[in-house]
Amino acid sequence: MNNPAQIAAMTPRQRMLAGLVLAMANFMVVLDLTIANVSVPHIAGNLGIAPDQGTWIITSYAVADAICVPLAGWLAQRFGAVRVFTTSMVGFGLFSLLCGLSPTLGMLVACRVGQGLCGGPLMPMSQTLLMRIFPPETRGRVMAIWTMTTLAGPAAGPIIGGYISDNWSWHWIFFINLPVAAVCIFFALVLLGPAETERRKLPVDLAGLGLLIFWIGCLQIMLDIGRDHDWFADPLIVALAVMAGIGFLVFIIWELTEEHPIVDLRVFRHAGFTSGVITLSLCFGAYFAGIVMIPQWLQTSVGYTAQLAGYVTAFTALTAILVAPLAGRVLGKIDVRLIISASVIWMGFVTMWRSHWTTSADFWTLSMPQVVQGLAMPFFMVPLTMLTLGSVRPEETASAAGMQNFLRTLAVAVSTSLVLTGWGNGQRVSRNELVDALGPDVGTRLVDAGLSPEQAPQMLSNLVEQQASMVSMNHIFVISALIFFLASVMVWIAPKPAGAVDMSKAH
Repeated sequence: MNNPAQIAAMTPRQRMLAGLVLAMANFMVVLDLTIANVSVPHIAGNLGIAPDQGTWIITSYAVADAICVPLAGWLAQRFGAVRVFTTSMVGFGLFSLLCGLSPTLGMLVACRVGQGLCGGPLMPMSQTLLMRIFPPETRGRVMAIWTMTTLAGPAAGPIIGGYISDNWSWHWIFFINLPVAAVCIFFALVLLGPAETERRKLPVDLAGLGLLIFWIGCLQIMLDIGRDHDWFADPLIVALAVMAGIGFLVFIIWELTEEHPIVDLRVFRHAGFTSGVITLSLCFGAYFAGIVMIPQWLQTSVGYTAQLAGYVTAFTALTAILVAPLAGRVLGKIDVRLIISASVIWMGFVTMWRSHWTTSADFWTLSMPQVVQGLAMPFFMVPLTMLTLGSVRPEETASAAGMQNFLRTLAVAVSTSLVLTGWGNGQRVSRNELVDALGPDVGTRLVDAGLSPEQAPQMLSNLVEQQASMVSMNHIFVISALIFFLASVMVWIAPKPAGAVDMSKAH
């Protein structure tokens, strides 16, 4: 346990295998955050439930995963990082199997909760162990590559899920986890023993844990079902918002006054950490606006297949992976605040570039912004993590890293809900404006052009819907770009990190 000599004795091949396994585990977990999204209609039809009920398949996993992420630091201290990783992987594989075998919605939701509870610790534990296995001089590059799995997973989820549901069966979106889990468990038992962390018996803050589950659960459910319930026009959404707000306030008060809090909120007293996580949350929210909208728009308005839309969105991850090693090399040579600010501004201009898309754009016109954005992603994620963790005391690193990942997960949930709501509302406004701008003789012109009187109104309606969807999406891109520009300024609130950062507990 925690034997530096044994870690140092690991061969390059063993380190490479361990790194690959840990990256695979992280990719699998973040993939499952979105892989079921496009499969909900298939699952609902197969189980004989309404599509609205099918959203619980997504919600249950997201809530459980969000709850467990900030607990990762406590779990690692209490049980050891390797033990938590291996146990979580066993549970994730088992619940993935049960999800695929579920004959009813109730069983599927319950198993998705189990899958989320086991998957939550895997992401921070995989990074913790990665940073312990590799020596300090290579950690920046390794962390850059690991980060790419965090970015690629959510983008690949809808593509893989859609392909499997269309060509195989929705059950396989869960069964494909089994061989990955088996490989990860085997190599964890064989390779990761020397990287185990020290364990301490810590008291359990049951009240803090209960409050955490309560307010996150209320918030996540509100965000997931709000669009279907007309938001605050529905008393249920109002009640969930009030409960989430009250629960959040009580949770903060309790955790700040508890001697052994389940989540250490005191890390926010560091200006560098606070500004860093705010920057991270803003950027991830703006980044996910594209992940949410682009595949849907390409399939519903431009006529792309799920596979072709996947090719467009995949370019960001592809170029990011190619330049990730370069990002690792420049760390320590340039002020990380300058690297972060420049990369975030870069992503802002790329997002503004997208706001000029049209429905007649060809494949490469749509793909080039994705290619260019990917060049900036490693220079944003890796230095920002180093900035936030370098701003806290060494003994606070685990708690700070867990909080950072929790806020990133929360930013994704909030962004997804706001973007879909804003996009839908914008479509209605744009449609009304386009209809008002049409001349009274448009229908007659279409009939004169060769359409039948029955075809002309439908053709006109389709064209208006297509353009309204594009105009609304472009407005969202403009707002996202402004958020990127704001985030590029926020990072300068942080003081310049002094000295090297201990990444061994990074999550």
